[in-house]
Amino acid sequence: MNSKPLAVVTGASTGIGLELAICCAQDGYDLIICANEAEIESAAEEVSRHGATVEAVQADLGSKEGVDKLWSAIRGRQVDALLANAGRGLGGAFLDQDFAEAKNVVDVNVSGTISLVQKVGRQMRDRNSGKILITGSIAGFVPGAFHAVYNGTKAFLDSFAEALRNELKETDVTVTCLMPGLTDTPFFDRAGMQDTPAYDAPKEDPAKVAKVGYEAMKKGEGSVVSGFMNKLQTTFAGIIPDSILAKMHRRLAEPEDSNA
Repeated sequence: MNSKPLAVVTGASTGIGLELAICCAQDGYDLIICANEAEIESAAEEVSRHGATVEAVQADLGSKEGVDKLWSAIRGRQVDALLANAGRGLGGAFLDQDFAEAKNVVDVNVSGTISLVQKVGRQMRDRNSGKILITGSIAGFVPGAFHAVYNGTKAFLDSFAEALRNELKETDVTVTCLMPGLTDTPFFDRAGMQDTPAYDAPKEDPAKVAKVGYEAMKKGEGSVVSGFMNKLQTTFAGIIPDSILAKMHRRLAEPEDSNA
């Protein structure tokens, strides 16, 4: 019988999720990794090179069927660490967006995440052990003009993670919220933000971001912001009026050819 602990990582085909999976593999976990892209198979091969047994699940976690598919892959096994990283963005003015696409951002970032966290979290609470990492964002501190739905979902996750952590404070189950800023991943291409200043702005290395989050999870810490400038931004976000923050975000996220 395999005695290695099991980690489940979502949104693991590229970027921060892939790097989180590598952190787990290097630290002695076997893994189930999930994403809604075919690249999850090649990601599994890459992660397995670090000595882990890795199972890949391609599923849309924005749907009940996708969450059920991942849960079925777990097959009642003990999950020692859940790294709920799956998420997507959608650039542009909200009133001009296709509502089905906007809803999918909510379904993936919020509904899919909390559904999976509840399933795995109950298992962890019942045995009084386990670690949960939720990828929020510093975007949750800022009204996201021209990225409104995404920033709203991240505000939810930042808050949800801290609330769940409090609810579990009398147990040995820990909840950590990783809050990155702009990170060098395919996120901006998938969000259709190629024509925004954010696309060309300096970005963090996803491996470094993942390492910050993983180490915080290992220590059972609460919220962690990666990068000095991002920490500074979150500090000032609590001081600057929301109307000004929205204006600042607009400068970063508004399409260059927008007439809005």
